[in-house]
Amino acid sequence: MPQFTVNTNRFDPYKNFKFRIKWDGRYVAGVSKVSGLKKTTEVITHREGGDPSSSRKSPGRTEFEAITVERGVTHDTEFEKWANKVWNFGAGLGGEVSLQDFRKNITVEVYNEAGQLAISYNIYRCWVSEFNALPELDANANAVAIQSLKLENEGWERDYAISEPQEVSFTEPE
Repeated sequence: MPQFTVNTNRFDPYKNFKFRIKWDGRYVAGVSKVSGLKKTTEVITHREGGDPSSSRKSPGRTEFEAITVERGVTHDTEFEKWANKVWNFGAGLGGEVSLQDFRKNITVEVYNEAGQLAISYNIYRCWVSEFNALPELDANANAVAIQSLKLENEGWERDYAISEPQEVSFTEPE
């Protein structure tokens, strides 16, 4: 694992409202929410024949939870285009699924208060298992229309090449 320096002067954790996601080498416009990254490893319990009073535990399969990405409804069609690669209604026999490129690697970047890149995660082999094109519409509501993608994935890892940014300090004029 790479060595990186830690800023011993920073006591505040990073905020959860400064972030961007990217796929196909481009940032995705208007993303307002990304669910957490969570993985769970099964526990395999077993016993040894000569030790009847206790059991041992070993790690089993690791599962990565789906990630939900939300944004306001706009004319940008990136969410819908990706969802249609998994299943395109009415495309005809053999054309419903884009087997070559329905999976994408995505990157989630977290920024500090000054807008400097602080943390980055790479999420691998994502594909759309659920697409909500339009929310429930209500003429009596006063809300933004939100669309969402649920992305299945085969794992993620932190990009350790991203080091902690140098914090900006403002000096007072003399």
